[in-house]
Amino acid sequence: MSNSKRVVVIGGTGHIGTFLVPRLVRAGHDVVNVSRGSRRAYADAPEWERVEQVVADREQEDRDGTFPDRVADLRPDVVVDLVCFTLESATALVDRLRGSDVHLLHCGSIWRAGPSQVLPITEENATPPVGTYGVEKDRIARMLKQETTDGGVVTTSLHPGHISGPGWAPIGPVGNLDPSVWHTLAAGETLAIPGIGTETMAHVHADDVAQAFALAVEHRDAAAGQDFTVVAPDALNVRGYAALAASWFGQEARLESVSWDRFRETCDQDAAGASWDHLSRSQVFSIDKARRLLGYEPRYTAGETVESAVRWLVEHGELDVPAFPVQ
Repeated sequence: MSNSKRVVVIGGTGHIGTFLVPRLVRAGHDVVNVSRGSRRAYADAPEWERVEQVVADREQEDRDGTFPDRVADLRPDVVVDLVCFTLESATALVDRLRGSDVHLLHCGSIWRAGPSQVLPITEENATPPVGTYGVEKDRIARMLKQETTDGGVVTTSLHPGHISGPGWAPIGPVGNLDPSVWHTLAAGETLAIPGIGTETMAHVHADDVAQAFALAVEHRDAAAGQDFTVVAPDALNVRGYAALAASWFGQEARLESVSWDRFRETCDQDAAGASWDHLSRSQVFSIDKARRLLGYEPRYTAGETVESAVRWLVEHGELDVPAFPVQ
């Protein structure tokens, strides 16, 4: 293991940070969590008692121009930025850190890639992004790579898929968060799916994303100036996901293929929009680069990832379904 580092995690009580912060503490690092302080991590861990907590409103301080100074004043060896969504915000932080020996890790998104054309998608063959979120994540990643290439701040960007795990609802079989999908499958009723059900989603367990970030912290030289896709080793398509989910409740999936226009009539517009965003991309990613350079080895398949999330919802009374198998 490398020497202990002072690691500042921005947004450490979210999906990734819940698992990353304890990992960093266990690895012997001195960890500072910068967050709004409005909620706890999704899962308790004794390591949190050894974490320095700094309360800050990133959005407000970005507007005030004070946030980069706040981060730099914490004298980090590593900054892990989990909640940066605009090029302006990312650039301001890079400008302030330039000239230091800090390693800046940025959390991007697989949506920096557009709808699939060649599968699996790699860091090199992705199509241009669509939508504001993906476009900004791509612009940030390109800026960071150029910054390091030009001899500035040492940066790394990691791009997770649909982050799932115990504590929150996963993207479901038709690409949205509509809980009625689980009720339909659990009851053995017919589920309307848009298209023919071969559209794919790229789930990843939050702890596997945390693993990748922790590896990038440990392997600075290998990670420097690189971008990495971080997903499960496999991907689920609509009909496979639905079949798997139905099996948890002792059912077989009954699916009805409908047009997108008909599908939009069956659910609210937000859910339909989310389905289109996820399924129209129909993405399957390679993790070969992260495996080769970082040693990334996800513990969870896509199926295990979504099952852990749904099981947690059921066991905690947040999803009322007829039955769920006993482990």
